[in-house]
Amino acid sequence: MTYSMSDRTFNRRDVLGFAVSAAASASLAVLRSTPCRAETTKSEESSNFRTLEELVASPIIDTHQHLWDLKKYKLPWVKRGDLMDRDYLEADYLRAVEGLNVVKTVYMEVDVDPSQQLAESEEVTAICASGSTLMKAAVVSGRPASPGFADYAARFRGDRYIKGLRQVLHGPNNSAGFCLKPEFIAGIGLLGELGLSFDLCMRPGELGDAAKLVDQCPDTRFILDHCGNPDVQAKDNSAWKRSIDELAKRDRVVCKVSGLVESAKHGAWSADDLAPYVNHVIEAFGWDRVIFAGNWPVCTVTATFAEWVNALKTIVHDRPLENQKKLFHDNAVRLYDIK
Repeated sequence: MTYSMSDRTFNRRDVLGFAVSAAASASLAVLRSTPCRAETTKSEESSNFRTLEELVASPIIDTHQHLWDLKKYKLPWVKRGDLMDRDYLEADYLRAVEGLNVVKTVYMEVDVDPSQQLAESEEVTAICASGSTLMKAAVVSGRPASPGFADYAARFRGDRYIKGLRQVLHGPNNSAGFCLKPEFIAGIGLLGELGLSFDLCMRPGELGDAAKLVDQCPDTRFILDHCGNPDVQAKDNSAWKRSIDELAKRDRVVCKVSGLVESAKHGAWSADDLAPYVNHVIEAFGWDRVIFAGNWPVCTVTATFAEWVNALKTIVHDRPLENQKKLFHDNAVRLYDIK
């Protein structure tokens, strides 16, 4: 059986074969650059990756894999003629991650037209169940404030592959405070009852609303997408830092380390530009509540998947091995119960 998001059928040998290639050499070249964090204690040194090769070979779970087939799905946010206005299929993704040892992925909904939400969820469930791709779990689209949301969400209770839902909150149709409407709060509270999480994808200036939402839904687990979407070129990030610190006080919130390179200066960014943001979310949330995310193909507006991975590995390369494994792999296994 084939699926529209996969333009060919992959067996397990095909998938694993993409994990080893010359791209690893490119990763090593980047990681041999000047460290972004100079201070390393002796205790940390003893538990760091023993070699750069070991760091490159460490497995990665990408918790934010986008795929879409524009012949089948309508994505209202995609502008005609821009970089996203084309199909992004499994084969394209495998080429993007070749040599980086991405071993599993979690699909992230792509904000399809609401009429196609169920079709999207059914397709990604079938892909996960096939066992023929890297995709092992999924976060699907939903509109928590809509009248039919309870029935829609209930179908995912106990689903082996669907782990949570998301509605992008920074779109032009969602004003500030939208997530605090009573009907929206009720929908998010329902997710907790169903054992499902909710991804927070919102403007950085509205992270205070996220904290209020979390407080009103005590049984729901939340994942903050893209470090709260800061602008890494901003001269003053103090408001974002305060908002991150406040949100991180809530232990039911996990932060995806992603979405940073997208706001960097095209063709003129380095790991040093991203390091203050990476380091701050790690400090705020702690190593047990941060997970790597690729955000491919959106990241390609500024960087390839490999460039983003290598930048992040450069930033954290001198941290303890156990913590690096948590960030890139182990926390995702636990959070999404990936088998």
